[in-house]
Amino acid sequence: MLSIFFGLLSALSWGAGDFTGGLAARKVGAYRSVFYAEVIGIIFLFTVLAFIHEPFPDTRAQLFALLAGMFGTLGLMLLYHSMTLGLMSIAAPVSALLAAVLPVLVGIFTEGIPNFLTLIGFGFALLAVWLVSQSEGGVKDILSHLSDLKLPLLAGIGFGFYFVLMHQATRDGGAVWHMVFSRMGGMMLIVSYLLFTRSSWKIDVSALPIISVNGILDLGGNFFFILAGQAGRLDVASVLSSLFPGATVLLAWIFLKERLNRSQWFGVACALIAIVLMTV
Repeated sequence: MLSIFFGLLSALSWGAGDFTGGLAARKVGAYRSVFYAEVIGIIFLFTVLAFIHEPFPDTRAQLFALLAGMFGTLGLMLLYHSMTLGLMSIAAPVSALLAAVLPVLVGIFTEGIPNFLTLIGFGFALLAVWLVSQSEGGVKDILSHLSDLKLPLLAGIGFGFYFVLMHQATRDGGAVWHMVFSRMGGMMLIVSYLLFTRSSWKIDVSALPIISVNGILDLGGNFFFILAGQAGRLDVASVLSSLFPGATVLLAWIFLKERLNRSQWFGVACALIAIVLMTV
């Protein structure tokens, strides 16, 4: 039960993070917004560590966390890039679906097959991820752009490996130090990209508040995912955390007055059914 609760909090936090991240990217660009959100996040984590006494992770956990951060950031960069190519209706559902499927497969091999109702819940959750990410005509767009799926698929693989590797890094307990190393891995990747492409590092100072909110919300998603994985199965934590597109869509509906179509409302209903099935 705790795993489900933390998994849902992770989805809400990551969904809100994507919402604010989208606003930040409009101001300063996708890659710069991700980089500065990472910087703000790691500063916040060191501030937290000054007030708590969490054991320093061993070398194995550090390595897994670094790799998790690199894969997660790579997924984010590929996702944003695919969106700049006009593939938003394709990128969101495809990447989120694959991000959920990969840990499910790993979880079946490492932790055994979950009970029947949980498996049915997985199906409803994956359907929910797909439906809530659809704009009008979204499925038709996907069918007409099958050849353009490689970037969203690669992004989903990056997110899926983040789930698996971060779960491995934190299986013996702890969270904050692991997120520090994860952020370090992500920052190393982004810095390498910005240096290689000779991109500008300058941003509008007025964008810092929204970037800061994005960084903290992303940390929240990571933190609650870690707790969900420690409280239960990897596959349950990952599938529920992958419902984050639903939170993003609902926030856009509430704050930006964007209308939800019938597919999206049906997706929300599927998400609720999935939660009930996993709870039983």
